Amino acid sequence: MDVVDPSTGERVESYTEHTQSEIEAVLDRANAAFEDWRLRPVREREELLAAAGEVLRKNKRKYAETMTREMGKPLSQAIAEVEKCAWGCDHYAEHASAYLEPEGHPSPPGAAVETVYEPLGPVLAVMPWNFPFWQVFRFAAPSLTAGNVGLLKHASNVPGCSMAIEEVFREAGYPEGVFQSLLVPSESVDEILADERVRAATLTGSGPAGRAVASTAGEHLKKTVLELGGSDPFIVLDDADISAAAETGAWARNQNGGQSCIAAKRFIVHTDVYQAFLDQFTEVVSSLTVGDPMDEETDVGPQARQDLLESLHEQVEASVEAGARVVTGGEPLDRQGAYYPPTILADIPEGCPADSEETFGPVAAVYEVPDETAAIEKANDTEFGLGASIWTEDRERGERLARQIDAGNVYVNQLVKSDPRVPFGGVKESGYGRELSNAGIMEFVNRKTVWVE
Repeated sequence: MDVVDPSTGERVESYTEHTQSEIEAVLDRANAAFEDWRLRPVREREELLAAAGEVLRKNKRKYAETMTREMGKPLSQAIAEVEKCAWGCDHYAEHASAYLEPEGHPSPPGAAVETVYEPLGPVLAVMPWNFPFWQVFRFAAPSLTAGNVGLLKHASNVPGCSMAIEEVFREAGYPEGVFQSLLVPSESVDEILADERVRAATLTGSGPAGRAVASTAGEHLKKTVLELGGSDPFIVLDDADISAAAETGAWARNQNGGQSCIAAKRFIVHTDVYQAFLDQFTEVVSSLTVGDPMDEETDVGPQARQDLLESLHEQVEASVEAGARVVTGGEPLDRQGAYYPPTILADIPEGCPADSEETFGPVAAVYEVPDETAAIEKANDTEFGLGASIWTEDRERGERLARQIDAGNVYVNQLVKSDPRVPFGGVKESGYGRELSNAGIMEFVNRKTVWVE
């Protein structure tokens, strides 16, 4: 596996893929580790997770630099990602015992009935490159603390991140085999998931990848959680704080180079404030600093790979050919590296790529709508259902409209984000299942009824 720095296009490191015999050894270790790990008291597992949080904090710059070197995330954002992982560890270190507390039920006289929550076994995590630490920790923190063991098949362009995460758990004192990385290509996932030693799987990634994992897991009757793509609407109503919406919208679309499933992608703006919003939004977007991701002043780094930049630009070109108007950006930057400028498209034709596909990069599509009814209709006019943002000064109006949007997460006067304290996930083509909070820890447990008389 070659690591190519997307800011330069140069190969900076290579990793050797695991052989078949090495994969077998990893699975054997996971299976053996589970038999002991599942019996450890939850409090002991919480203490180890708290230690993992401290390892993250102690090494946050080192891990952040690995992220930035491998997938181009601006260093300041990479540091924030490591800190968020530590927060996730803190959350489950504090709350896992309560989440896993047995639940009593009404029972006949003389009987005791309760539900207990027991781990399933080794869980395969197929993870993406865009948030290479956070995506893993939001699975691993609850799942390992519930008593499962983790097998990480990370994206092939971030093998250093994969090994670094394994290092975190090792340095925190986790037993051998409780968390392991598998340096294997995507083609190996089916065989690993089909193995009887693997009991469940979670995937964050594309729709085709999700369907492939779900199909194999279904064939073998294994539990899955899928967090897939999104085309999140960002609704600006006629009573919104336009300045706040423009500032937050620019960040919501362009953080992490726009490479986020929950990034705001379709900006749906009431006609009464459309031009004012577009003007301010364009001003803020145009002021973002595109540059060296190792420079902590950089807002937008390169796209993670050159082929991703090319695919994004094809979507922009096809949208423009269909009638969309480029407000700003719209052409790859003439410099070394996979740099694409923050871009705004307006006058979006129905069915063009900017309208109907997920644009996984710094490209915003702006729509003008006559009223809130049209805004909700446009927001729901997508195969995806991950997140949505609504901007209005009327909180009751915002909550009412939030309940009309087909999505797993709706934020009023805030960008869409994941938070360890609340459930996260999608509907429709954005997947199923939930991560984080008590919902996340319950996804990979056996909810066993125990009836005693």
